[in-house]
Amino acid sequence: MQFLLAFVVVGPLIGAVAALLPAPPGLKGRSPDQAVLRHGVTVTGVILLATLVLAAGFDHDHPSKMQATTDISWIPALDVRIHLGIDGISLPLLVLTALLTFLCALYSYFKLPEGPSPKAFVALVLLLESGTLATFAVLDLLLFFLAFETVLIPMYFLIARWGGAGRQAAAWKFILYTLLGSVVMLLGLLLIGLKSGTFDMVALATDNGRGLTSSVQVTAVLAIGIGLAVKTPMWPLHSWLPDAHTAAPTVGSVLLAGVLLKMGTYGFVRILLPVAPDGMHTFAPYLAAFAVAGIVYGSLACLALARPGAKGDLKRLIAYSSVGHMGFVLLGIASMTPTGVNGALFANIAHGLITGLLFFLVGAVKDRYGTADLDTLAGATGAALYGRAPRLGGLLAFAAVASLGLPGLAGFWGEMLALFGAFDPADGLSRPAFLTFMSIAAFGTLLTAAYLLIVVRRVCMGAQRDEPRQIADVQSYEFAAWTPLAALTVLAGLWPAVLLGLTDPAVQKLLAGGKS
Repeated sequence: MQFLLAFVVVGPLIGAVAALLPAPPGLKGRSPDQAVLRHGVTVTGVILLATLVLAAGFDHDHPSKMQATTDISWIPALDVRIHLGIDGISLPLLVLTALLTFLCALYSYFKLPEGPSPKAFVALVLLLESGTLATFAVLDLLLFFLAFETVLIPMYFLIARWGGAGRQAAAWKFILYTLLGSVVMLLGLLLIGLKSGTFDMVALATDNGRGLTSSVQVTAVLAIGIGLAVKTPMWPLHSWLPDAHTAAPTVGSVLLAGVLLKMGTYGFVRILLPVAPDGMHTFAPYLAAFAVAGIVYGSLACLALARPGAKGDLKRLIAYSSVGHMGFVLLGIASMTPTGVNGALFANIAHGLITGLLFFLVGAVKDRYGTADLDTLAGATGAALYGRAPRLGGLLAFAAVASLGLPGLAGFWGEMLALFGAFDPADGLSRPAFLTFMSIAAFGTLLTAAYLLIVVRRVCMGAQRDEPRQIADVQSYEFAAWTPLAALTVLAGLWPAVLLGLTDPAVQKLLAGGKS
């Protein structure tokens, strides 16, 4: 298990280096480009298989215990260690990352975005996977920061070199926002490490802030929280996200929404809640206020984009919806209760599955029509997707109703538990304030349903016309890439205990200061 986790983290990095080397003569296939794309599918497939074996070998009776741990001294002078491990909080995120990266590699094998060399594309995707997996597996604050930063460069180049219109400006905006947030976050991490005498996240969580004064905790939460909030993204630090999603290639949008946004909320749960509880207690009401502002703002922005004549971009609309959905995650974390934090973690996974599927589908619609402009799609499609490509239209409608939180699908449970957490927040937090936040967030769910149903009506249910021009329906490779996400969305909605059974004991231990 130790070796397996280390392999899962390092394997994609080795694969990225190998992707840049010339393909052996016997593995070139029809062309070197095909060989490197097949290499990407193979490496991500092996990593996914290793992650599933890791999940199967995980001790599900003790999900709060750190498992498959590696602890090796790296920089003794700073007490920085190569410390890896997983528990019930990080394991689902590890599996989600491996799954989405494999599906993106499989999709790209058949539908490579226009841009430079496929070698560079595959190497960047694998480097991105390695950094993300490392973020969820490392247990040292400085290693966490290094892994957190590793993903920025490959995502920048994926947007800047393989993106669409406005890609250079969007890529620069992405990198500047996230780097500036990371500089502030590094100062907070160093403050915790130097004041407590260790960067070990397990030791710090067990200490539960007892070795840090309240002023240090407040300062650390403010600094680290800003960096994490940019990546989440929390309103009003979200403005890089719509541009990045609109310009990014399809697989870039899938990975950005499905994986990278989770790194910010994971940092709140793994670092700030257990390491600086007093500081989190101080900022929890403000975090909740920003969260519900993001929920309402994201929904209103989507409604504005969805209205006829607004020339709204469908990819941009889905990006703004992520601001609202991640607001529910932050609201659950801000409640500082097991119910709310479990809801946040569940909503994280659900958002990765559903929004990943949505970006795949919107990318397919854009490929077929040459545009993601809602007015063009609604006005020029005749019988719309139901009449032209019924399977594609049906999948888009399914992903939309899953995103709006229909009971029985994955989107329901996380948001509901986050609202329950706000209904009865942790001791010492103002219940009237959190009841107000809960009410505003509940109103946000109605706005979410409104704009998603408008999108389905406009894109999928256009007015019937004579002999609408047919477009290609779901292809076999698209079916292979999208089916796992749709199936897991249904499974998580019907059987939430699978995920909650992993996260709840780990969350209880985390909030109790390392005591089971």
